[in-house]
Amino acid sequence: MNENTFRILAGLILFTGIGISSYYRRKADKDSGETVSRKADGSLTMNVIKIGGLILWLSPLAYLVNPAWMSWSKLGLPDGIRWLGVGVGVLCIFGMYWLFSSIGSSITPTSVTRREHKLITNGIYRWIRHPLYTVGSSFIVALGLMADNWFIILMALLAFTAMAVRTPKEEANLIEKFGDAYRDYMKTTGAFLPKIKS
Repeated sequence: MNENTFRILAGLILFTGIGISSYYRRKADKDSGETVSRKADGSLTMNVIKIGGLILWLSPLAYLVNPAWMSWSKLGLPDGIRWLGVGVGVLCIFGMYWLFSSIGSSITPTSVTRREHKLITNGIYRWIRHPLYTVGSSFIVALGLMADNWFIILMALLAFTAMAVRTPKEEANLIEKFGDAYRDYMKTTGAFLPKIKS
């Protein structure tokens, strides 16, 4: 398969995902009338997120501009696996739209809640408490598969790990805000994947 086909598809999927995320995040700030401070998680955590995020987003962009720049981490995947990446990427676009439209103005860039934060238990949040971490990391893995690049996939896994480490703090903030309602919600949902009921 022509490399340009995967580049075009990866570019369309990447910029569609960025567009959905940017639109809903700006809308949340505007609708809530509140901009959440990015310092809430502490300077170390935010510096790791900033540096890691820069590398995370520059890697697929480098592939899109010139695949040779990322050739040092090429995997040599068969086209079928790369097409699987396209399929996962498209599913992630729908997942992003679903989760952002479900959470609305309660989305924040940190682990803190907004003043008028609502406990969201509908849409994808009916089954998963932190779908953004699952969908977002799957989105980057999909880009890594399309780009045939282990480094992009590694960055997705590291980003998921960083978010998973931050999750207990986020959930403590949500328990502080919603109390038993959030504790009950935790009993019926999985953190990153739907809970398997016995």
